Amino acid sequence: MEELKYLSGFGSEFLSEDPRRPGALPAGQNSPQQCPYGLYAEQLSGSAFTAPRHDNKRSWLYRIRPSVIHKPFKRSDIAKYMTHKWDDVGQDPNQSRWLPFDIPSAEQDFVAGLHTVCGAGDPRSRHGIAIHVFLCNTSMDKSAFYSSDGDLLIVPQQGILHITTEFGKMVVSPNEIAVIQLGMRFAVAVDGPSRGYILEVFDGHFKLPDLGPIGANGLANPRDFLTPVAHYEDKDVPGFKILNKYQGAIFEAEQNHSPFDVVAWHGNYVPYKYDLSKFMVINSVSFDHCDPSIFTVLTCPSTKPGVAIADFVIFPPRWSVQENTFRPPYYHRNCMSEFMGLILGSYEAKEGGFLPGGASLHSMMTPHGPDTTCFETASKAELVPQKIAVGTQAFMFESSLSMAITKWGLETCQKLDAKYYECWQELPKLFSDKINVQC
Repeated sequence: MEELKYLSGFGSEFLSEDPRRPGALPAGQNSPQQCPYGLYAEQLSGSAFTAPRHDNKRSWLYRIRPSVIHKPFKRSDIAKYMTHKWDDVGQDPNQSRWLPFDIPSAEQDFVAGLHTVCGAGDPRSRHGIAIHVFLCNTSMDKSAFYSSDGDLLIVPQQGILHITTEFGKMVVSPNEIAVIQLGMRFAVAVDGPSRGYILEVFDGHFKLPDLGPIGANGLANPRDFLTPVAHYEDKDVPGFKILNKYQGAIFEAEQNHSPFDVVAWHGNYVPYKYDLSKFMVINSVSFDHCDPSIFTVLTCPSTKPGVAIADFVIFPPRWSVQENTFRPPYYHRNCMSEFMGLILGSYEAKEGGFLPGGASLHSMMTPHGPDTTCFETASKAELVPQKIAVGTQAFMFESSLSMAITKWGLETCQKLDAKYYECWQELPKLFSDKINVQC
């Protein structure tokens, strides 16, 4: 694995220059009449210029050629199963579960391997989300990708991703995540069959959740987020393709050089990665089961206070010590949509059919909870302190939007488990005329 250097911190003001060109960052200003080394100054803005200072996102890039040097964009069919057509199939409120998605045997790179499972909203109005899976087995060659629609939160499940961005390089392994924000160009190289999940948000950017009564520390700590350092390549590459996701479709433009020619940069609008094993779990140490919001790593807020367009939530290894409590997740119906995936291990509430590389969707107000086996085991278990989810990492993309499943997710992938509902059918009727003294 590549030994790469990173800058640490979330939402920080960074600066970085490739050590091969010391002094590449202009001193004291952003856009001098002539930049050092004959570089071009280019600002990448992730927010309106007039956004409040704490929300203003931008970075200055000092590059060998400006990104405007390319031929006109033309429509591409490279990612034929990526879509925002939520009405291609009828609505379906049922509990949905997918068996692990197949990685193709034929050569397929990251962009060609994008498949949309579900989503809501419209990127043209900058409101909504899309949930994709990527299924690939070969590296991107002479191409780079970016989204004009939203930020991409990438969750690898199988295979290591070697991601080259305009800001530098990252290596992202299973049990880590990467966030590539709106407009940032990147390419993905893989070592073999690779699979994972992507949450795309159209409304804004991810932030760390407020901690409230938790205090100043806990959950995902800002210092554990890593941003790549500047690393440029000065390459003439005839026929290099820039792939642009725009209004739900893929467009491509040709240029004759690598876009990864940024010699230096500074700002707070950057790609970043995070190791999920560094998450500081907060949990009950007395009784009852806390709401899963305590496991939120990142959130994309809506305009309604306390309501998220999307939350990224994980269920990592942790101690369970609650007394007189049904410890697994409780049965519930929710005003949020819950898409779950499994990176590794076995999720405690559904150890049977919920498998690494698969997924589930519990739509708005559709009931769900532990399967029969989990309920019966947890109801009778001796409540001793227990380390749970060891060797496991499950996650949830939770949204206030009511999501629709695509035709690929419902039919084409042929991974939808038609028997999912059966895991609850044998839950026994335990009603009795005798009160349970435990209560």
